[in-house]
Amino acid sequence: MIRSACGLDCPDSCAFETEPGTFPTLHPRTHNGALCRLLNHSIHHAERITTPTVDGVEVSMDEALDAVAQRLGKGKSLLWRGSGNFGVMQQITDLLMERIGGTLTRGSLCDGAGEAGIIEGRGVNRTLPPEEIAKADTIVVWGRNLDITSTHTKHLLKGKKIIVIDPVRTPLAKEADLHIQIRPRSDFYLAMVLSRFVYMHDHEEKEWLEEFGTGFGEFYDFTREFRIKAILHHLDLSLDDIGEMLYLITQPKTVFMVGTGVQKYSTGHYVLRAIDSLAASLGLFGKEGSGVSYNGSSKLGFENPFTTKCKRVSKVKTPFEQFDTVLVQGGNPLASMPDTARVEEALDGKEIVYFGLYPNETSAKASVVIPAMNFFEKDDVRLSYGDTVVRPMNKVTESVAGISEYEFTKAIIERLGLKPIESEEHYLERWLEQCEETDGELRSPAHTPLPYSDGFGEDGGDEFEFVDDYDDDFESNKHLTKFRKIKDKDVEITEYWLLTTKSKKALNTQFGREDTVTLHPSIGFEDGERVKVGSEYGEHEFIVKNSEDIRKDCAVIRANAYGVNRLTPSIESIEGNSACYQEVKVVVERV
Repeated sequence: MIRSACGLDCPDSCAFETEPGTFPTLHPRTHNGALCRLLNHSIHHAERITTPTVDGVEVSMDEALDAVAQRLGKGKSLLWRGSGNFGVMQQITDLLMERIGGTLTRGSLCDGAGEAGIIEGRGVNRTLPPEEIAKADTIVVWGRNLDITSTHTKHLLKGKKIIVIDPVRTPLAKEADLHIQIRPRSDFYLAMVLSRFVYMHDHEEKEWLEEFGTGFGEFYDFTREFRIKAILHHLDLSLDDIGEMLYLITQPKTVFMVGTGVQKYSTGHYVLRAIDSLAASLGLFGKEGSGVSYNGSSKLGFENPFTTKCKRVSKVKTPFEQFDTVLVQGGNPLASMPDTARVEEALDGKEIVYFGLYPNETSAKASVVIPAMNFFEKDDVRLSYGDTVVRPMNKVTESVAGISEYEFTKAIIERLGLKPIESEEHYLERWLEQCEETDGELRSPAHTPLPYSDGFGEDGGDEFEFVDDYDDDFESNKHLTKFRKIKDKDVEITEYWLLTTKSKKALNTQFGREDTVTLHPSIGFEDGERVKVGSEYGEHEFIVKNSEDIRKDCAVIRANAYGVNRLTPSIESIEGNSACYQEVKVVVERV
């Protein structure tokens, strides 16, 4: 039996076994004994790139690599990497860029704003182990759809009191003890009003606060700046809703499982810091069966052999126009980046080298296309942002046509006559030798059974820093004024919050793409009707799907949908250099 792990970008970190010669038959080693549909799709149904091309002509791999070296060897070059595969060897191409004086990106299209808020409060972003989530009495699933983004964690919720906070009535929300269907972009206010009620009803954990959170008094004073009646009106909630939630979260052991959707805004860092401040008020950090679970820092504690001193530019607002050659590795910026119109204009006329598995909008524009290996076809090491477990990814089958990140990097460096890199085994061992074995599993050097039990900061011993300010001008309706000007209209326009949720059928823009917009049936559109959805950044046509599971003021378009990022803004969060996909309202019109 060959043991390996799934490299797809999700927090579950699933392992599997396969018998030599029987691949693609896999034996899962996950909590529910099943492989997810994304892994099955990647094995059986995904269309792969199998032939290298140069200017649209099929060539040999050597010829294609020669063409890559020729382009990267002159002018200014940029590496833009996607996030569909979580193996550590993805990052080895950074060494290539360092040697040629190239540029990398900084920031995130995913969770950077939330992580920035966590670091502001805790000093470091440590992962809450799943085994601690399993010990909770109450679990608050806040802006996170476990049926899509983390299917193998649902077993942790068995026998718990469940609260779901989400503008969408997710499958879990329908089963939960309480569903709080708040207005989008109001999570900060909910956390603040709950924190105020924690103090008002004497639920704060005084002993813990005396040791780790002496700033709680000032934090409570800050919560009083938000008037309860006005905030409840803004949240579309009643005092009864708050009372029911307060009762459940003040049980002995409570965990908040927070998704990335709550921080897809310019103010995203404030949201996670406010949720953390609520948890700290209840003394939930460093306590068994309690805490806040968000995407952890997978490389925390490691000495990364691929760290470089390259120049970096924004991943959210990448200035492609400043470069001669853009190497796109396993990504699809022409569809996955916000503000597609801007990205198209910036990439126009550039030499694009596409190195990846699947055809997409970006590979179609590339002058050189290099097929990559998938994680079944090479050796790698899999880290996780949902667990501290580290899994070796052992090769289980030969590649149909691709080349690994290691071999690609080595080949280009050799062609350019640059300083050679170490062996592939050297880098794999560098990662694995830093791990420790615990209970039969390899763990990252940052593994802590009870994170923050000794305090906060890099080395512990520091106090928790409560959120103490909030700066937000989005509600000024400037976006509406811009949209009216662009559309040359001076009439009342009904706006909807855009929610770019994950799809069960796709990973980023890989696999099953969609073309629908989900609206509440009271809005008046018919199922299957074609509509034009527009924002100040652009417009695109979608097919209507009606559902009473979403709020009447929302339009839900999956993050992988064709054309969705023609509507999204090309701005970075205030902290964390993160994309703000939901910092926009849209209008819907009949075609």
